[in-house]
Amino acid sequence: MGNFVNKLYQNNTIIYKVILFLITTVAIVYLFPKGGQFKYDFSNGQLWKYDNLRAPFDFAIQKSEEEIIVEKKKIEVNAKQYFIYDTKVVSDVKADFIRRISSLSISDSLSIDKINSLKNIGNKVISSVYEVGFLEVVSQDRVLNKDEIVAVKKGNEVEDVPFKKLLYSREVLNLIKNNLGNDPYSYDKKILLNILSEIIKPNISYDEKFTEKVIENEIKNISYTKGKVSKDELIILKGEIVEGKKLAILSSLKSESESKVWTESNYNWIIFGYTILVSLALLMLLLFLRKYRVEIFDNNNKVTFIFFNVFSMILIQTLVIKYNSEYLYIVPLSILPIVLKAFFDARLGLFTHVLTVLLLGYIVPDSFEFIYLHIIAGIVTILTVSELYKRANLFISVAQITLIYMLTYFAFSIIKEGNASQINWTYFMLFAANGLLSFLSLIIIYMYEKIFGLVSDVTLLELSNTNTKLLRELNEKAPGTFQHSMQVANLAEAAANEIGANSMLVRTGALYHDIGKMINPQYFVENQSTGVNPHNDLSPRDSSKIIIDHVIKGVELAKKNKLPDRIIDFIRTHHGTSSTYYFYRKEQELNPDAEVDIKKFTYHGPIPFSKETAILMMCDTAEAASKSLKKPTAQSISDLIDKIIDKQMIDNQFLNSDITFREIEVIKKVIKKKLMNIYHLRVEYPE
Repeated sequence: MGNFVNKLYQNNTIIYKVILFLITTVAIVYLFPKGGQFKYDFSNGQLWKYDNLRAPFDFAIQKSEEEIIVEKKKIEVNAKQYFIYDTKVVSDVKADFIRRISSLSISDSLSIDKINSLKNIGNKVISSVYEVGFLEVVSQDRVLNKDEIVAVKKGNEVEDVPFKKLLYSREVLNLIKNNLGNDPYSYDKKILLNILSEIIKPNISYDEKFTEKVIENEIKNISYTKGKVSKDELIILKGEIVEGKKLAILSSLKSESESKVWTESNYNWIIFGYTILVSLALLMLLLFLRKYRVEIFDNNNKVTFIFFNVFSMILIQTLVIKYNSEYLYIVPLSILPIVLKAFFDARLGLFTHVLTVLLLGYIVPDSFEFIYLHIIAGIVTILTVSELYKRANLFISVAQITLIYMLTYFAFSIIKEGNASQINWTYFMLFAANGLLSFLSLIIIYMYEKIFGLVSDVTLLELSNTNTKLLRELNEKAPGTFQHSMQVANLAEAAANEIGANSMLVRTGALYHDIGKMINPQYFVENQSTGVNPHNDLSPRDSSKIIIDHVIKGVELAKKNKLPDRIIDFIRTHHGTSSTYYFYRKEQELNPDAEVDIKKFTYHGPIPFSKETAILMMCDTAEAASKSLKKPTAQSISDLIDKIIDKQMIDNQFLNSDITFREIEVIKKVIKKKLMNIYHLRVEYPE
């Protein structure tokens, strides 16, 4: 049991990666659409690149979404409007009229004959008004075309009536006046006019609920098919253009095939296939890290960070597609390579971006177009985005990325349609929004620095400020070391720029690489301003230990001040596994008969494992050694630099740093040129 626990402990990093790999795979597969994939890829306007295609089974030709929408709109526009004829209003009006006529008193001005005459005229008017119906005011604007036929519901009966026959208030008033005769009216007719004006009310109203119900029923009865294709019927020939009816038939075949493939019995097989494909993509990412980025692969925090970003992009893109696939291109996938380049390097950023886009190809429509667009945009991102601490650089880069999106989409559109008239300009707005959202990368980078403890160029710029607490302390306690660090930083930055390394990173690392000397500054020659050398009172072994310990003390000091690991790497590696040869030789001289173990005079390493840490080792040793030249000349400086760096190469100090011989020669030239500029002779001025 103890051995088993020990093995688990020894292999905990591998176990963690396996668990992370499995969790990420399952999560991504879960996001994938649960459906089979059609084995042919096609789009409108393209040539059919496969063999002649015949129908594998009987299937119906589905109408396109546009056709369905047009039919629905046509139903809504042409749908008959329904109105309710309220018979209760009519009976109430008639009853009220009889009551009010009956209540009239006979007088000299109003005889019984006149009352009977008014009664007859009133009944005639009421009958005329309600023969078709009196329309309420709020329902008058429901029909724009007055010649339109509307349906009037009268009890259980429905009668089609021209809308213009329904009476408005003005027409009712005219009808009353026409039946009363010419104005001015007599006393009795004025009474009748007042009575009719007061009691006649609208009895026709718009039945919105019933109208909508009828429209819904008609829409439900729409046929979603427009024909049938029989088994073995020829669908399309090789080389024909996919358009019109052929496009509709192929789309219908695709839909039918995917529904047939996706059955309960095939569910596990399809999930298994998805799992293999996702696993392969993530495995390629792990293998890339294992082969080319060992320091990242060994750091579980960084591996988790990379996997988290891949999953996050897939999750966001999936949510957008599920919400509305028309917003497909609003997701700023270029954030992924920006972030990874900011924390790691361009090659890893592009590799991860390409794998992520390939995985997204399973869940997006027009997968080839999507993959091509985003891979091109990713390449442009890697080539253009640099020095994020300069806001103008990011702005220009995002503008270039957005332009590439637009140009690429424009090219795809004219290839599909054959002209530019059918371009969906909404996509250009989406690409612009995509570009604006890409600026979120600055906020995301800041958040990631805090969560994952990583460092970006923005943080490097802050750390390289010589007014930071640690560098001010270095300047106060070890001014000679501080000046040495400044010189090394300038040399390293120039060398990094020449070979395309991260100049900001190497400059910042150079400023902090010797902070361990603050503990015992007087034991380092650059700080011995009084001419007193305390090493004269120590044994070579003790002196060597103090010199070597400045690396260990520096690492401890850096961790105490919470410097990022990428900066601490420069402190750990700037001497690699080299030796304090001066004290080793001195120990041999003092003990000629004893065998001196050189390991006790050797730095603990590790050796540099990046171009940047290798550059610092060369520049640090070269700058320090150049101070020993009594009469620096171009030849003596050149010989010294060649000797120092060649010795480091012989000692295999650059074995893990992924740096080429050509790059080392370029670095040599830069160091020589800079040192010659520092030590150039001035013209003597006459006294």
